[in-house]
Amino acid sequence: MFLPCHKDDTAMDTAIMIWNKVISHTGLFQNIISDRDPKFTSALWTNLHNLFGTKLSFSTAYHPQTDGLAERMIQTLEDMIRRFCAYGLEFKDSDGFTHDWCTLIPALELAYKTSIHSSTGKTPAMLEKGWNPRLPYDTLKKDLVDIHPTASSFKIMLDKARHHATDVCKIVSSMQKKDGIQVTNHLTSK
Repeated sequence: MFLPCHKDDTAMDTAIMIWNKVISHTGLFQNIISDRDPKFTSALWTNLHNLFGTKLSFSTAYHPQTDGLAERMIQTLEDMIRRFCAYGLEFKDSDGFTHDWCTLIPALELAYKTSIHSSTGKTPAMLEKGWNPRLPYDTLKKDLVDIHPTASSFKIMLDKARHHATDVCKIVSSMQKKDGIQVTNHLTSK
């Protein structure tokens, strides 16, 4: 899951976000691997680990075997966000829609999860759930005659977010090819 976090988030902010956005969908963790972030080593989290029977493990600096996959995913996500927000942390598109990096995260996550990865030949969504999600732009009608103006604006906003996310995936994919990692994006206009 791609969740927007801020440097000034407290241990409580993090606990609430994880409860609302992760645990409510996946259930409790058996183990959390942390890079010794004070949020997870705080008294609050120590008590939460004890209460829920979650084990807290620490990664070792410069030891990718501990959580190398997570670190690689974080690097990929940072690249995607950096390119996604190339206009700045907040920008207004040509149709007047205002976007900031937090509101664009779901489009980025959808683009990532529905992109075929060369290492598996499958999308992360397929590996996680056993099926690919039905995407909004697969079913949205091209002809918006007699559609409420707000619905029309929402469709335009979704199209713009999809195009932007697809472009970002292509850029990150080409960068990853240089590093020997390939992600093939199959988000295409229909």
